[in-house]
Amino acid sequence: MTRLHRENSIFLLIFSLTASLLMADRKPNVVLIMADDLGYETLGCYGGITYKTPVLDRLAAEGVRFDNAHALPLCTPTRVSLMTGKYNWRNWKAFGILDPEEKTFGHWMTEAGYRTCIAGKWQLASYNTPDFLPEWRGTGQTPEDSGFEEYFLWHTEHTEDKGSRFPDPRIQSNGTYIENTEGKYGPDLFVEYINDFMTRNKNEPFFVYYPMALTHDPFQPTPDSPEWPDRRHEQNPRYFKDMVEYMDTLVGRIESKTKELGIAENTIIIFYSDNGSPWRAISEMNDGRIVPGGKGDTNLRGTHVPLIVSWPGHAAKGHAVEDLVDCNDILPTIFEACGIELPEDEVFDGESVLAQIKGQEGEHRDWLFFHHDPLPGNGKTSFTLQRWAIDKRWKLSEQTEELFDLLADPEELNPIEPETASREAKAARKKLQAVIDSMGMEYEPWIRPVEWTR
Repeated sequence: MTRLHRENSIFLLIFSLTASLLMADRKPNVVLIMADDLGYETLGCYGGITYKTPVLDRLAAEGVRFDNAHALPLCTPTRVSLMTGKYNWRNWKAFGILDPEEKTFGHWMTEAGYRTCIAGKWQLASYNTPDFLPEWRGTGQTPEDSGFEEYFLWHTEHTEDKGSRFPDPRIQSNGTYIENTEGKYGPDLFVEYINDFMTRNKNEPFFVYYPMALTHDPFQPTPDSPEWPDRRHEQNPRYFKDMVEYMDTLVGRIESKTKELGIAENTIIIFYSDNGSPWRAISEMNDGRIVPGGKGDTNLRGTHVPLIVSWPGHAAKGHAVEDLVDCNDILPTIFEACGIELPEDEVFDGESVLAQIKGQEGEHRDWLFFHHDPLPGNGKTSFTLQRWAIDKRWKLSEQTEELFDLLADPEELNPIEPETASREAKAARKKLQAVIDSMGMEYEPWIRPVEWTR
């Protein structure tokens, strides 16, 4: 080896060690991805065989898969809890509305020195059409006030102005609607913006929140569908498969960008979903079960969702976590991973699962509580307020006082009668009733007028 080669080798070694030390001392980046209407049964890593999801299956194999992750049955309830870290009984307003007085993880991450970006679906400022409870129109939180430094979003204003989220999309970027979207695909544009944001901020810690538009209806072709060039606005439930698989492709583009930028080992990618799959989506499992979508239902098909965490070099490889987790747990988990103290002047209902991500046993509650109230909201008058608690086996409803054995009766067809209940079932009822009794109600639930209840 010549002297020049030795000097070059020494320089490269010093440079590599210095870069590694700097990276080790830097706070991790976070990319939180939330699919829209995607139950656990759609992914191969959870036993689904109807759709091909190689990227998410690999991330689960190389990272951590939570097998008991849950959300609320519809999008706004989950999104409000996820972004604020609170049960809906603390801050619920109306469907499609996020209280403009609430702080989100966008505010807190920005205050902690993170560069912040949100791209994808908003739908939290205004939801009702002009002829349905117009007093709620425009009363929610705007993207400009949500705490993020940058946004690139669909459905930022009134519902009737939202336009398409998929082909030829209508997207607002930092206050201005983008032009020349004909022939383009909204989800592609969201990911392009995210990847550009990560590129521009690769030398600083960043937080990206990507509430996806996929795989919510309308069910339409994707750019990978043969029908895309000439029939991209066509709607048919058969395109749900194309949408699931294209969603997986988009997650892969984001992950690939972190590798290209050399920041993969310092970037936490969290993949989650806001509720179960649409009811027209029928999925087959590798054990032979057929699972219809359960969006909107309060059973497991409506709440059981995927949760996958990728953090190379930090997350336990191939680890499957059985602990119960929900949307409220994600905010404190992110904060702990980033070394951010939970604000003392706020109430948070979740618990961090960082220890479980790292492969440690950790301590976590053995129950989950659900407060589901889609009212008031256009098209939501068939719903009612429902509250319930579950553990890994049992479910107790506050409204009906019915107890179900979820292992033996996952469809909740046969409530357990108190008079004939086993000692174990009686203990479960007592435990879950105590959980429900501990939960309050800090707003006045909306009561449907008589003409809407017939």
